[in-house]
Amino acid sequence: MINFRRSTAVLLGLLATTALAGPAPAQADDEPVPEPPRVELVLDVSGSMRAADIDGRSRISVAQQAFNEVVDALPAETQLGIRVLGATYRGKDKKVGCQDTQQIVPVGPVDRSAAKAAVATLRPTGFTPVGLALRSAAEDLGRGATTRRIVLITDGEDTCAPPDPCEVARELAAQGTSLVVDTLGLAPDEKVRKQLLCIASATGGTYTAAQSAEELTGRIKQLVERAGDTNTRAPTVVGGTNVCDSAPLLAPGVYADREAFSEHRYYRVPVRPGQELRASVSMALDRGVNRDYGVLLRATAADGRELVRGADAGSGRADVLSAGLRWSASADDEDAAKAEESSAPVVEPTTVCLVVSNSFAPRPGTAATPGMPVELTIDVVAAAPAPDGPDLGRGWVLLALLTVAGLLTGLIAGLLTRWWVATWREN
Repeated sequence: MINFRRSTAVLLGLLATTALAGPAPAQADDEPVPEPPRVELVLDVSGSMRAADIDGRSRISVAQQAFNEVVDALPAETQLGIRVLGATYRGKDKKVGCQDTQQIVPVGPVDRSAAKAAVATLRPTGFTPVGLALRSAAEDLGRGATTRRIVLITDGEDTCAPPDPCEVARELAAQGTSLVVDTLGLAPDEKVRKQLLCIASATGGTYTAAQSAEELTGRIKQLVERAGDTNTRAPTVVGGTNVCDSAPLLAPGVYADREAFSEHRYYRVPVRPGQELRASVSMALDRGVNRDYGVLLRATAADGRELVRGADAGSGRADVLSAGLRWSASADDEDAAKAEESSAPVVEPTTVCLVVSNSFAPRPGTAATPGMPVELTIDVVAAAPAPDGPDLGRGWVLLALLTVAGLLTGLIAGLLTRWWVATWREN
């Protein structure tokens, strides 16, 4: 009976402690899900792909050869799909032609012979609904804990907007789908380059201009292999607020969010005595902004006092801005001083507010929504002790020590001066 009562008391005590501690911080998942890399190749088969300007061959034949070599060299663990656009409708009805996109190889373990046969039958035909194809490819890949990749190969800009492919890319990135779009351009056209660069930048992907069969094949192989290297757990999506009191409480981990132009976004992190907060933020420029901009990361106390800050600035030449900071309670901190005077140790964590601010301004005509992509990294570690220095004392002790040192210095200087004068006169 005594043991039962003791167990009950301990259980009630634990429950009470949990209730008083408040809600647990949001945590970024630690264990990665063992998912295979998932990639979809999206090929433009519109009429312009008939042009024979790559090593004297048509663009479509070069793309087909590249696909065959990529399929042959595909890592066994990679799940691959193939989607085409503009491949079936031969008419002139734009409304119908702009719906022309199909998945010819489903995402999964690849039957190499079937995949190469499906690609070999493609003939340049219709319109270029890039935006619709990207949205459909994202659905093909589905959602998961790890990053998915789309590799878009095209020789022209979208001829079917809306939906605008760049806006679709931002929309997919804002949904937290952990989707990266890499783009390959087959034509030396400035409009095409800008559109493909915008799509890639919005999702954290890359843009490459392929001007030969070797360049195209090599780059596609590289991107497919990269899917295996980057097949890691994606950052946890979190939503910051405009005030500290209602901000999400975060544990150590990596988090993704979106921030509007010139916005301040708040997050909270509990830091216990003897711990050090280390935080960094990165913001990607996924659309056109005016020159001279910056990102600011601040750590503040609950009452608004600034504890430390980190900043980064740019003038139009950077794709990503990053800032970081470190903070731990010091002996000069008011709360720490009270803890030293008290006989009972303070165990309650200090809630530090992290504030992410930016000074981006959109160019005329640039979409303001969704916000700019933000990646926030948080860690809380044991505070590194400051190196010990010579302790000269405090207050009257220090004053007396300085006085004695001054008298001795003056006495020695006087003796040396008298010796030098006497020596000088004799010589």
